[in-house]
Amino acid sequence: MLLQEYLYRSAARFPEKECLIYGKNKITYRQLVHAAQSVATWIGSLEVEVDFRGAILSDDPFEYISCYFGILMAGGVVVGLNTQTSVKSLQYHLVDSGASVLFLNSKYKRYLQKVILPQDSLRGIAITTLPPGDREDPVQWTDLTSLLCRTDFDEPGPMPFRMSCDLAQIIYTSGTTGKPKGVMLRHGNLIANTESIVQYLSLNENDSVMAVLPFFYSYGNSVLLTHIAAGGTLVVNQSLMYPNVILEQMVQHDVTGFSGVPSTFALLLHRSSLARFRFPSLRYLTQAGAAMSPVLAERLEKHFPGVEIYIMYGQTEASARLSYLDPSEIHNRPGSIGKAIPGVQLSLLDQGGHPVPAGEMGEIVARGENIMAGYWQREAESTEVLRREGLWTGDLARQDQDGFFYIISRKGDIIKSGGHRIGPKEIEDTLAEHPAVHEVAVIGVADEILDERIRACIVLKEGHECVEKELIRYCRKELPAYKVPQEICFFNELPKTATGKIRKTELKVP
Repeated sequence: MLLQEYLYRSAARFPEKECLIYGKNKITYRQLVHAAQSVATWIGSLEVEVDFRGAILSDDPFEYISCYFGILMAGGVVVGLNTQTSVKSLQYHLVDSGASVLFLNSKYKRYLQKVILPQDSLRGIAITTLPPGDREDPVQWTDLTSLLCRTDFDEPGPMPFRMSCDLAQIIYTSGTTGKPKGVMLRHGNLIANTESIVQYLSLNENDSVMAVLPFFYSYGNSVLLTHIAAGGTLVVNQSLMYPNVILEQMVQHDVTGFSGVPSTFALLLHRSSLARFRFPSLRYLTQAGAAMSPVLAERLEKHFPGVEIYIMYGQTEASARLSYLDPSEIHNRPGSIGKAIPGVQLSLLDQGGHPVPAGEMGEIVARGENIMAGYWQREAESTEVLRREGLWTGDLARQDQDGFFYIISRKGDIIKSGGHRIGPKEIEDTLAEHPAVHEVAVIGVADEILDERIRACIVLKEGHECVEKELIRYCRKELPAYKVPQEICFFNELPKTATGKIRKTELKVP
C-alpha cells in the first residue's frame, strides 16, 4: 500500500465531505484529490526521475496537502520545509535534498530570490503568484494557484510504479552537529504508524481535529495522515497568536480532537479565555513533542472534564509515535509516557546492549515497521543509531515494575522549544561570527510556555563591548526566527572541565 491510497479511498467514500476547513475556506475530498492529481500531472510533464524530491514551502493548508499527495502520486519523495526559514536554511535544504521540484507560496519568494538554485537537480518551480515576463533559465515555472484549481481529474492517470518499501518522505530534524539531518521514511513506515494511531485513538470518518501543528513537523504530519486515512476533517489554524480564535473554531466546527505540544497547552491555559468555553463534541487531547509535566496534565483535566488525555512519546525517526499512556492511567502513572503503541517494541538497554532492571536508567531502543530507513546521505550517522537491537533513541528512561516508561533526560543537548527540536551548534557558530564574541555556549532552560527557551552564554573579546539587543538583532538576520535566543547572558569565562569542555549544566542555573 502507498500513502496516496488513503486520499483516493476517502475521496471515493466521501467525495463531497469537507476534509479541510481553514479560515473561510472549505475543501471537499473531491477537490483535494483533483488538486493533487493536477500537481502530479504537471510534475509528470517535467520528466523527472522516479523518487525525485519535491520540496514544499507553504503555510496554506490546501496548497501544502495538495502538493504533498501530488508529489507522492507522481512517484516522488516529499520534503516539507519549515516556514520559519532563512536564505541560508532554504539553500541548505534544497541542495542537501537534491530537490527536483519546489512548490512555493509567494510570501516566501523573498528568500528564493537570494538562493542560488541547484541547477543540477531543480527542474520546476510552482509558485502562487507567477513572476511576470519570460524566463530564460532551465527551470520550468508555473502558477500554483491555477494548477490547484483544475477539476478534470476524476480518475488518476498512469503513475510510476512504487512499493511500500520505497521512500515517501524526508523530514529534516536538527542534531548536535548543527546541520539538519533528513530522516528517510518509507511508505510502509508512515502507514504502519498511521494505522497504529488510528487504532488506539479509535479514529473514524466522524472525527475532526483542530490542527494547530505545522504539517512539515513530524507530529503535524501524523495528524494529517491519520485523519485523511480515517476520512475525517482537518480544521486548521496554525497561528497561536490568537488562542481564543482557535477555541472559538473548536466550538464552531464541533471538533472531536486536539493535538499539541506542552507549550501549546500552556498557551491555552495561561494566555486564553479557556474557562469560558465548553466543548461538547471534544472527546480526546493528544500531547507529544516534549515531556508534559504532571501538573500541566492535571490542569488540562480540570479544564477539559470528561475528555481523554493521551500522553505520547515519539521521534521523527519513528515516523512520529513510539508510545502512549492510556488515559485511564494518567492518575496512576504521573510523568509516564506509557507503553509501546501497537506494532512497536520498546526496550531499555545499557550501552552494551543489555536490558536494564526495572527502576534503573537505560536508553530507549525501538523496533517496528515504523522505524526510519536512515538519515539522508548520512551513512555513518544512520549506522550509529540503527543497530542490531533497533533504533537507539538517545532518550534515557526507566521502567516501573508494570513496564511503564518514564523519561529521565536526553543524552544530547537538543533544545526543545515551542515544538521545535533545535541543535545549539548552529546558533553557537552564528554568534561566534560576531566580531565582539570570544566564546559562546547555547543551552535550553525551562520555560512554562516554550518548554525550553534558548539561552546564549557569551564571553566577549577583550576590549569589546556589546549589548543583548545587538546580538539578538544579529541572530535575527542570520537564523530562522525559532532559533533566535530569547536571552543573552554575559560571562567573564565559561565553566569548563579539565579537558576544556564547557560544563553546560552549570549554565542552566538561574
